[in-house]
Amino acid sequence: MPWTKEDYPVSLKNFMAPVRNKAIEIANALLNEGMAEDRAIAIATTKAEEWAENRGMKIRKANAPEVKK
Repeated sequence: MPWTKEDYPVSLKNFMAPVRNKAIEIANALLNEGMAEDRAIAIATTKAEEWAENRGMKIRKANAPEVKK
């Protein structure tokens, strides 16, 4: 199922809107290529974070829980 700016995976809720939107865009492209949803979300999340870091953008909302790497 393709995701939208209003309907997206819960795992993206703590991302800033531009990062979340990029993750949605990437995940939908991966779904169109036939990838499983869970794998598409994981890859899209990582790629969207990299995209934001490369542009010096804030990735998560201020009240987002800590992410362990």
